[in-house]
Amino acid sequence: MPTFDVVSEIDMQEVKNAVDQAQREITNRFDFKGTNSSIELDEKGLLVTLETASPDRMFALKQVLEEKLVKRKVSLKSLDEGNMEDAAGGRSRLKIALKQGVSSELAKKINVAIKEMKLKGVQSSTQGDQVRVTGKKRDALQDVIAGLKEADFEIPLQYQNFRD
Repeated sequence: MPTFDVVSEIDMQEVKNAVDQAQREITNRFDFKGTNSSIELDEKGLLVTLETASPDRMFALKQVLEEKLVKRKVSLKSLDEGNMEDAAGGRSRLKIALKQGVSSELAKKINVAIKEMKLKGVQSSTQGDQVRVTGKKRDALQDVIAGLKEADFEIPLQYQNFRD
């Protein structure tokens, strides 16, 4: 029986490259001179920290990072923005977490969405941080993929391991 997996993954190398490019751009841009702005990725690669002189510069700094991520085809849905906090010396800090994997709540929503499509012979089950979809016919699975692409989930979804 044909199957495929619904996952949510981020290419961490692309995220590192985007952060590096954004950091290089802010060191060269005139409007960031003297603001001592920085964009850093933690060791695990799951948290991006933006720090700058003022809240209005933070908006521009975040925009630079988002532009670099979009150019590298990293979905902005995978960003979980925290609250802006005050840092030492009157500076502003913003922490942005990167979301990966399908949570159990989201897996339930995906399973419900698949069942609501009422396609004959299609079943879905949660397996860890992914959802496995099984069907009798390949066309039915392609309809599931099309339906999930139309549905709006809070994270980007990828469809892997399509097997006949």
